[in-house]
Amino acid sequence: MTATAPAGHREPRGPLALLGQVLASSRPLSWVNTAYPFAAAYLLAGGGVDTVLVLGTFWFLVPYNLLMYGVNDVFDYESDIRNPRKGGVEGVVLDRSVHRLTIALAVLSNVPFVVYLLAVGDGLSRVVLAVSVFAVVAYSAPVLRFKERPFLDSLTSSTHFVSPAVLGLALADAPADTTTVAAVVGFFLWGIGSHAFGAVQDVVADRAGGIASVGTVIGARGTVWFALGAYVAAGLVLLLLPWPGTLAAALVLPYVANVAAFVGVTDETCEGANAGWRRFLWLNYLTGFLVTQLFLWITLR
Repeated sequence: MTATAPAGHREPRGPLALLGQVLASSRPLSWVNTAYPFAAAYLLAGGGVDTVLVLGTFWFLVPYNLLMYGVNDVFDYESDIRNPRKGGVEGVVLDRSVHRLTIALAVLSNVPFVVYLLAVGDGLSRVVLAVSVFAVVAYSAPVLRFKERPFLDSLTSSTHFVSPAVLGLALADAPADTTTVAAVVGFFLWGIGSHAFGAVQDVVADRAGGIASVGTVIGARGTVWFALGAYVAAGLVLLLLPWPGTLAAALVLPYVANVAAFVGVTDETCEGANAGWRRFLWLNYLTGFLVTQLFLWITLR
């Protein structure tokens, strides 16, 4: 049975309105979450302020997010119109009238950047780039739908945010030493915990829409504990970084505290975890600022 749009929902009218909704589907609030890891990793690994940095950062800032979130909104339409939190910074309800436009713009806006990065990279960076693009498409696209494969959904989502950093490292020819591996693994575990916690608030909506996830399989409370464990593991791995990089482990603590507040959640009260998710969105900005200060400290020592 096909759901109907919420009462009062109006289809966008005019070219600007259409483009505005498509752009909104890319989650502007989250653009920095993919662009920053690429730029920071590339520069810290010895890359310069060059064409690779500029084009790579812009790609991960806008087109990459349109491919990731826009495509997701197209294929999640049936569940999104049932989800009370959709329609703002956490994701628009992408009207049917712009579905084809969204897919077209997502593909067309990504191709030039992907072709360029393939051309300037080497074998390793090309593999990383291929994995990154595949993970973005596979998460939402029909048939593959990794987002509906419990636990693989969290692994794939984490790849969305960690692969930009790994690509930056690969393009700058960073060595695969203990510091690099610990930073990447810690970031990856953080991403797993973040996705899992985000799934908690949607347990009821996803079940109603027939969407499987780590949350629908182990329940809201189990997913909170899973997310908590991933964050703690991330902090422990980051302790392997040399001083003062070790301080990055402390940045996990606010996320642990945020998630720990919901260890008593039930499937029936899962939507209450949205308050924690909203804090998470803004917490990322604070963490990004602190990570930048830590990067500057490491660089200037």
